[in-house]
Amino acid sequence: MAQIKDNLVGIDVGGTFTDLICFDSKSKSYNFTKVFTSAKNQSQGVLNAIDKASINLKKQDLIIHGTTTTTNALLERKISKTALITTKGFRDVLELGRRTRPFPYGLIADFKPLIPRNLRFEVEERIDFKGNVLKKLNESELLKILKKIKELNCESIVIHFLHSYANSYHEVKAKNLILKNWANKYVTAGHEILSESREFERGVTASINASVQPILENYIYDLQQRLRNNGYKKELLVMNGNGGTVSSKIVSKEAAKTVMSGPASGVIAATYVSKLSKVKNIITYDMGGTSTDVSLVVNNKPAVSSETEIEYSMPVHVPMVDVRTIGAGGGSIAKINEAGLLEVGPESSGSDPGPICYGNGGKNPTISDANFLLGRLNPESLNIKENIKIKEDTKLILENEISKKLKLNNYQSAEAILKIANNKMANAIRMVSISVGEDPREFNLFSFGGAGPMHACELARELDIPKVFIPARPGLTNALGCLVADLRQDFTQTLNISLEETNIKNLHSILEKFKSDGVSLIKKQKVEIEKFYIEFSLDMQFLGQTHIIKIPLKDAKPSKNFINKEFENIYFKRFKVKLEKILPIIVNINVSVIGKRKELDLKKLINFTKSEKISYRKVYFNGKWHKTPIYLRENLFPKFKQNGPAIIEQLDTTIVIHPKDNFFVDDFGNIIIEIYND
Repeated sequence: MAQIKDNLVGIDVGGTFTDLICFDSKSKSYNFTKVFTSAKNQSQGVLNAIDKASINLKKQDLIIHGTTTTTNALLERKISKTALITTKGFRDVLELGRRTRPFPYGLIADFKPLIPRNLRFEVEERIDFKGNVLKKLNESELLKILKKIKELNCESIVIHFLHSYANSYHEVKAKNLILKNWANKYVTAGHEILSESREFERGVTASINASVQPILENYIYDLQQRLRNNGYKKELLVMNGNGGTVSSKIVSKEAAKTVMSGPASGVIAATYVSKLSKVKNIITYDMGGTSTDVSLVVNNKPAVSSETEIEYSMPVHVPMVDVRTIGAGGGSIAKINEAGLLEVGPESSGSDPGPICYGNGGKNPTISDANFLLGRLNPESLNIKENIKIKEDTKLILENEISKKLKLNNYQSAEAILKIANNKMANAIRMVSISVGEDPREFNLFSFGGAGPMHACELARELDIPKVFIPARPGLTNALGCLVADLRQDFTQTLNISLEETNIKNLHSILEKFKSDGVSLIKKQKVEIEKFYIEFSLDMQFLGQTHIIKIPLKDAKPSKNFINKEFENIYFKRFKVKLEKILPIIVNINVSVIGKRKELDLKKLINFTKSEKISYRKVYFNGKWHKTPIYLRENLFPKFKQNGPAIIEQLDTTIVIHPKDNFFVDDFGNIIIEIYND
C-alpha cells in the first residue's frame, strides 16, 4: 500500500484532555501534545493544543477532528430548542417508546423525552406502510403550526411522518414549505437520516439530529474560523460514529452520525495497529479521565451496529462502531453511599478541578488518587508539580471520606477503589464479548487511553485474557484514529417484504444507487483516496421473529437463492437450530462505501533513546510494597524483555505491570504483556 505524503494533524477532544498528533511526511516523524479540554468552548482547547505543539498550520495538508460536542450535548440535555411535527394521532410516539421502564423494579421512574410535549405538534396527513397516500398533507394547518413554532422561538424543527420510509413525499413537501416560510435552515426530515421502519427509533434518531444540528454547526464554524485566522486554508474532516470521516462542510446535515465519534476513533486506531502487528482478535479497552469504552474487533473488523442507545429511550439508529461506555475513568469519584458501601463513579472530577493529586483544588478522592497513593502514578508524568502538600492532601481526604468509614488504612482503601473500578470495567467487557457468544480468553486486551494501561493487567487477570497489547502512544490513540481513519458513507432503506415477494431487480438497483451515491459523496471531498471498498448487507428475519440478523452480500447483484442459503447458514451458526421451513423477510438494505486512504507509517511513534538508567520506587501490589523498577518508554527498544513488577512512564500514560507478569516490546514498539494467572 502507498504511503501518505501529506502533513496531517489528528485532534481528539475528550471529557478531560484534548489530544493532538501531528505527522510530518518529509521526516516521517510525529509531534504530540495533551492539554486540558476547554469545556465551555472545545475549539479553544483545540487551538491550545496546536499552540503547545508549535504547529505551523500553513504547512498542514489535512486536519482530522474527533469531537464529543454532540454526545455531551445529548447526555447533558444542553440541546437546541426543537419542535416536532408529526402525523395526527402520533404526538406521543417519543414518549410511549417501547413501553419499557428505566428501572424495571423501581417504584418511581423519571423519563423525559428529548422534545417536550408542548413542542410536539400534529398535522393532518397519512401514508400507509406500502407507501400509498391515504390523506393529503394539510398545508394550511402546517403553516399555522409553523407560526406557533416561530412564536416559541424554536431553533430547529424535525418532521416525522408515519411510514415516511415507504414514501417520503409528504416529508419532502412539508420540509420545502417550512424552508420557504421560515428564516432558518435547521429542518430535519426523518427519512433523510434514517429510512427504516419502527416509528419510535426513526423519530428519536431524527429528533437527535435536529436538536444537535445547530450546536454542531456553530462549533464547527467557530473552529474553522479560528483555524483560518491561524493560517489553515485546507480541508477539515470530522470523525463520525461509524469510524469513518466526513467533510466539515457537510457534517452538520447528518449531525446524529457524529454521536460517539471519539470512542469510534480509538477502535479504528486499535484495529489499524493490531492489523500491522498481525493480531486479529482484540477487545479494545479505552479508559480516559471520565469514562471507559470497550469494543470487540474480530478478524481486524470492528463491530458496527445500528442499534446504539445513548441512554434510556434514546436510540440512535445510524451505523456506529459498537462501543459500550461506562462511567469509570481516572477522574471517577469514590464515595461511601447511603448503605455504607464503597462506590466508584459515574460522577467525575473532570479536568477542573480534577483529582486531588493534580494539585488544582480537587476535594473528592478518585481512581487517579488511589493509583497515586499506591505509587503507581507519578504526578510529574502528567506535568504536575509534585510536592509534600499534594500527597498529604490526598491522604487526608481519602482518610476522612473513605478509610475511616470502612475502617481500613489508606492503602487498603486505595486498592479497594481500584478493585471496584476494575470489576465495573470487566462487566462491560463481558457485555461486548460473552453476551454475543465470544470468549474473551480467545482475544488480546488492547489497552489505551490515559488511564487504561494502569489497570489492564488486573482486568485481563479477572477475565482470564492471556495477553495485554499496549500501543506505542496509548494516551493519544484516539487522536491517532483520526489520522488513520478512512472516509465512509452509510445508507439504509427499509423493504420489510418477504424474500419470495421481493423484486430482485429493484433490490439490485437500490444497492447500486447507494454505491454510486456513496462514491460520489466521498469524491467531492478534497482528500486523496487510494481505493474504494463497498460493503453490501441485508437485515433479515424469518416471519414471526423479533430480532434481526445481518446477512453480508458479496456484491450488488445477489440471487434469491444465495440470500436464502446465507440466511439459513448464519441463522444456524448463531442459534444451532435448523428449521424445516423458514419464510425469510428482508427488513433493511444496507450499503457502506469506504474510501481507503493511503497507509500511515507508525514506526516513529516512539523516538527510541538508548539509556541504561533505571530508577526505582516502592509500589503497592496485593497488600505489599514492592521495590519496582521505573522505565522510560523511549528506552525500551524492540525485543526488550523483562519480568514484572515494573512501571513504564511516557508522556501520555503510565503502564503498570504486576508481579509475575512478563512483558516484551515488538517490532513496532508495542508492549505485549503475558498475564500470570494461577
